[in-house]
Amino acid sequence: MKRSRVLAVLVGGVFIVAVMSLNRMLELMQGAGLKQRGETPAGQDLSHLQQKIDRLEHLLSDNNRLVATLRDSLLQRKAPWETGARANVSSDSAHGQTDRLPGCRLHANDANLSVVYVVVVYQLLDVYDLLPFDNPDGGAWKQGFEIRYQGNEWDEQPLELFLVPHSHNDPGWLKTFDSYYQDQTKHILNNMLIKLSEDSRRKMIWAEISFFSKWWNDIDDQKREIVKRLLRAGQLELVTGGWVMADEANSHYFALLDQLIEGHQWIQRHLGVKPSSGWAVDPFGHSPSMTYLLKGAGLRDMVIQRVHYAVKKHFAKQQTLEFLWRQSWGSDITCHMMPFYSYDVPHTCGPNPAICCQFDFHRLPGGRVSCPWRIPPQPITEQNVQERALLLLDQYRQKSRLFHSPVLLVSLGDDFRFVESSEWDAQFSNYQKLFDYFDQHPELHVKARFGTLSDYFKALRRRLTAAGTTLPTLRGDFFTYSDRDDHYWSGYFTSRPFYKRLDRTLEATLRATEILFSLTTAEMRRYRGDGHLVADFPAHQHFQRLTTGRRSLALFQHHDGVTGTARDPVVVDYGTRLFHSILNLRQVLQSSAHWLLLLDKSQYHYDQSKPFLKMDDVISAQDALPQKTLLTLSDEPRSLIIFNPTEQLRTSVISIVVDSPDARVVDAQTGQPMTAQISAVWEDRVLYFHLQLDFVAQLPPLSLVVYHVTKASVGSANRARYTFHRRGNPPTIQTEHFQVSRPEGPDTDAPLSLSNKHVQIWSSSETGLLQKLRLQSGLVRQVQVQFLWYGTTRNRDKSGAYLFLPGEEGLYSSSEPPLVRVSRGPVFSDITSCFRHFTHRVRLYHLEGHAGKSLEISNMVDIRSEVNRELAMRIVSNVASGNRFYSDLNSFQMQQRRTLAKLPLQAHFYPMTSASFLQDETSRVSLLSAQSQAVASLRPGELEVILDRRLQQDDNLGLGQGITDNKLTASLYQLLLEDRRDEKAQDLRGRTSVQHLSLLAHLTSLSLCHPPITMVATSDSQLPKLRPFLPLQSSLPCDVHLLNLRTLEDTQEAGSPSQEVALLLHRKGFDCSSAPEPPLQCSWSAHEEVDTLIYLLYVFLYY
Repeated sequence: MKRSRVLAVLVGGVFIVAVMSLNRMLELMQGAGLKQRGETPAGQDLSHLQQKIDRLEHLLSDNNRLVATLRDSLLQRKAPWETGARANVSSDSAHGQTDRLPGCRLHANDANLSVVYVVVVYQLLDVYDLLPFDNPDGGAWKQGFEIRYQGNEWDEQPLELFLVPHSHNDPGWLKTFDSYYQDQTKHILNNMLIKLSEDSRRKMIWAEISFFSKWWNDIDDQKREIVKRLLRAGQLELVTGGWVMADEANSHYFALLDQLIEGHQWIQRHLGVKPSSGWAVDPFGHSPSMTYLLKGAGLRDMVIQRVHYAVKKHFAKQQTLEFLWRQSWGSDITCHMMPFYSYDVPHTCGPNPAICCQFDFHRLPGGRVSCPWRIPPQPITEQNVQERALLLLDQYRQKSRLFHSPVLLVSLGDDFRFVESSEWDAQFSNYQKLFDYFDQHPELHVKARFGTLSDYFKALRRRLTAAGTTLPTLRGDFFTYSDRDDHYWSGYFTSRPFYKRLDRTLEATLRATEILFSLTTAEMRRYRGDGHLVADFPAHQHFQRLTTGRRSLALFQHHDGVTGTARDPVVVDYGTRLFHSILNLRQVLQSSAHWLLLLDKSQYHYDQSKPFLKMDDVISAQDALPQKTLLTLSDEPRSLIIFNPTEQLRTSVISIVVDSPDARVVDAQTGQPMTAQISAVWEDRVLYFHLQLDFVAQLPPLSLVVYHVTKASVGSANRARYTFHRRGNPPTIQTEHFQVSRPEGPDTDAPLSLSNKHVQIWSSSETGLLQKLRLQSGLVRQVQVQFLWYGTTRNRDKSGAYLFLPGEEGLYSSSEPPLVRVSRGPVFSDITSCFRHFTHRVRLYHLEGHAGKSLEISNMVDIRSEVNRELAMRIVSNVASGNRFYSDLNSFQMQQRRTLAKLPLQAHFYPMTSASFLQDETSRVSLLSAQSQAVASLRPGELEVILDRRLQQDDNLGLGQGITDNKLTASLYQLLLEDRRDEKAQDLRGRTSVQHLSLLAHLTSLSLCHPPITMVATSDSQLPKLRPFLPLQSSLPCDVHLLNLRTLEDTQEAGSPSQEVALLLHRKGFDCSSAPEPPLQCSWSAHEEVDTLIYLLYVFLYY
């Protein structure tokens, strides 16, 4: 295990990232598997295994001692104002329920284990309560106020200014990634080498490693040495180090972390440096989840820009634009918030953009860019240097008054700046003349120079330490962003939902492939005994496919990628990358599963043209939904291989399309028949052409399980029964193979009802839409599903890719009544409502355990016929939630939201990556999502999500087009109603409480986001003997998630897999006020050796 930095902090949701030998990991996991199969390794292998176990025990013992030492040191520092709040449970669960969950009981009884410091902390929610959001005209600084100073403020502590040159390069927006690189980025970086080398005083920062790595591949060794020299000299600084400057609203934390690892690994391998400062000037709002990942990656500081203008104004007045940004459980990072409208030159030197623009020397007369305030820059000469320097210094001084420290950060750059050599010369030479003038006049009390972020934050810390002051502490997030007036950027939370869904498909596929590939290579090395892989296994090619998949996912996390805010051809380019990566990763999955399943490993042979396994569905194009392939049945068994990519034992329903209404499924190892049903695959509302076989599978964690499917005797299979409802003319329905009926008499108007052992639902007989839920416990809640349209405002500014500026709102209505289809069977029952613009389905699974406790909701949406409309799904309940609800941030933590009358409707929509919920003292309604989108609670008891948007016009934010490339789009959810028997959602100090999903919701979300993967073996009757692959003896604790098992690149052979793997674990915070009955079939991390995971042991790779 390699490590050089161990950070230990108290947290509520935490990671462990460790680098370990694949053999060490897999041999430990598979010890039980060998025993189960009755295999006995040779004595030498046992001795070798025992040595590795001893070594791992020693490492764990060292880790426990380290954690104990840290804990003791924290306890010794405990102050009178500290409390005993638990780190990994919701703070509102201090009473009443501590005897329900072992994990909760442990934390409640041992409060000293999780000490939380209580300091003066600003809550952004409280700031929103205070702000009037009245937006008066601030004069030159339109969204601010007049800044005054006396002139003697810097007499004792001179103003220390760092001008930080940068060029913001979008990896796709108006052009594709490759086009931007060829047209602009490569010229920027080529000129950087020349111009920085000309003068050691010149400096620059760079953020996007996707571009930097592509350029690195194009330059020769001599230029590479210049890059390294500039880095060593501090003239060039790589900031953040991510593959892209990621969106922080729609991105899942898996993808955020993965693109960060990809960038940092590349930097470490090729340049041998590590970033220390973050730079996020263009994401449309900011999430504390990202700051947590940056802090864990070794960054100490960060800069952000796109924050609501009213919040910026408030922070500027309070001189709190620099603060310690804290998670709800601790973990701070120093954050600098830019105070003005934008990160371009007119909005960075000071409050008056008309003056600052005069110091953007790229806009000198005669160029292609000019100042919109019609006062052009002037070249700095001996004749005007005094006047120019004093004019600029006045802006610097005004800006400095917004901060506590006399150290000032000013950026110099914009999108794709410094393309031409002439711009480098104009900017650097003219500013150097101004800096020289400042140096020649000490009475001005200013020291100005070019700098990097590290230069700035080092000086800031020095000044703060000398003054004996600390920065204030802030908690919360910076959503939803508004740059002016009522222009809230809540539209992009949903824009291009088809690709947001495709993003999560690739994410799930990549994670599953990473895990299975890592297990396969480890098992191969163990099997051979010499540390080498099987000769016929294409490890190098597969690792290249993995790397491409990682980078395709990473590229799409760019803040104009997953956001849906790029031009149409760029979206197609992104989609094509995602699509091809999914196909390539499937090859790795199939090949890896092939080897693991073979009883006789010598029979393995890789043939890309004739794969041994195929997926059970086909994706035909980047803009097409997956389609199940038809499986032809006979008396000869067809082998199905199911991979469970989660760390939990799960009961899942597996669906395949077959050609026979009679089919039988058995466990290939035991011969046990599986519960199954045959249903129709309705191609039209009343016609079907294929049949679907669904069966219940018990899937051990991370397992590959084999099932056999055969044709069965006529009439032996359980078949779904259908009932059709529609007001007016009844449709003609295909009835072959199935029992089909229509309601008659009193049943015509009776509510539709479905139930399983855990929940009962009632729906409208007219629309099929949900109306009410009842739990087995007796809890009943009104939970109505509605659909509605939003139009766009009639004002000049209208909704577009970024903005949501709604006009009229109205419940969805159709000229003809919907067709409602009710299906009942032993595996699942559902109600499907067929409307013109969408097909909506609610489904109950007849399963034991947690899998049957939630209600699956799916929508198939098509609004391509509409003009300037947005379709929303609203859930209306009688949960007394008041003006508060909770939505997740990057699927990593939950954030309380408040509905405020002083804000417009569009301000109340927030990003939902995977979860939101409403609650009162006795119940909670959670909506868990398989894709990211906008969510709001506009009235008590309501949740609504935007499903799709079709907007004809640009919203004047630079894209230059509307969003009219809509597709047939699927969305998937789980709706969960839970009992709560707890105190009000306030902690002991009366402040905003920390809320988490329940353990049941965590597990439900895990199953939703990481479904089983089904593969089909070839129909050859000479199929080799297969056996299941069972790497884990038991599930991980319920609250511990295996985020990834990431094979690392070989340090000696580029592009090849090493024998080391990054094991990423995440211990999730959970709410203790609800525990399902019967209890979940997994343990909680309540024992001492696991409880140490509440400390962050973040061993970042190769540091």
